[in-house]
Amino acid sequence: MLNALHNEALGKLVLRLSVGGLILLHGIAKLLNPSSMSRIGDRVANYGLPEFLAYGVLLGEVVAPVMLVLGWQSRIAGLLITINMIVAIILVHTNELFALGSSGGWALELQGMFLFGALTIVFLGSGRMALRPD
Repeated sequence: MLNALHNEALGKLVLRLSVGGLILLHGIAKLLNPSSMSRIGDRVANYGLPEFLAYGVLLGEVVAPVMLVLGWQSRIAGLLITINMIVAIILVHTNELFALGSSGGWALELQGMFLFGALTIVFLGSGRMALRPD
């Protein structure tokens, strides 16, 4: 019975679709609400960096998730999302790094799931069920 449930390619597909699909929704929200980009630019500027670097979020939340969903260059896409999540945690969530949320879980559990899910894709690759398996 357990052997019938063992399907590595399907597991990688589910991981790619869930990480890519869920992060893509954050990217679409930023595209539909351009003022969010100026807020991100302000945060980037507070660290002494050029504001235009804020548009890198679109790589991590639009381009890379589409790459994951398609299964094209999945390891690179996972790396872009991993970097995006590290930057997001530094820019927005540093004060929550060691905090618990109201339900008792880690305050950054969503960001952590995106970060570690993307990092897992870097190590595992796309699987066979991809536009370009790696």
